Amino acid sequence: MLKTIALLTLSNIFMTFAWYAHLKDLREKPWIIAALISWGIALFEYLLQVPANRIGYTGGLSAAQLKITQEVITLAVFAPFAIFYLKEKLTWNYFFAALCMAGAVFFIVRDGLAQKPVIPTAAAVSESL
Repeated sequence: MLKTIALLTLSNIFMTFAWYAHLKDLREKPWIIAALISWGIALFEYLLQVPANRIGYTGGLSAAQLKITQEVITLAVFAPFAIFYLKEKLTWNYFFAALCMAGAVFFIVRDGLAQKPVIPTAAAVSESL
């Protein structure tokens, strides 16, 4: 789980820059230039995010748990990015968003709500034929 969280955090840092850094650094450039640069940055996000999700899923996390984990990390990465990099004001909205995310985490990890689907192995499939 720790490796998944570390990789998702790193991937989210790249994605946050891909999605939002152009608002500060490339605002004078045509949007297509910003999009191409963002896609280049996003490549590194995917090189970290795909293995993170595979490691987490094979390690026992459901897809829903991976998604909520990603969203919590997104807020944890985005808030400092918005405040320190984009120089936006910290408001109570960040706090309330974090409370909503805490509720989402509670509901997605509590017993019985998000069961990981059983994926048959190749041996089990061949036995059933």
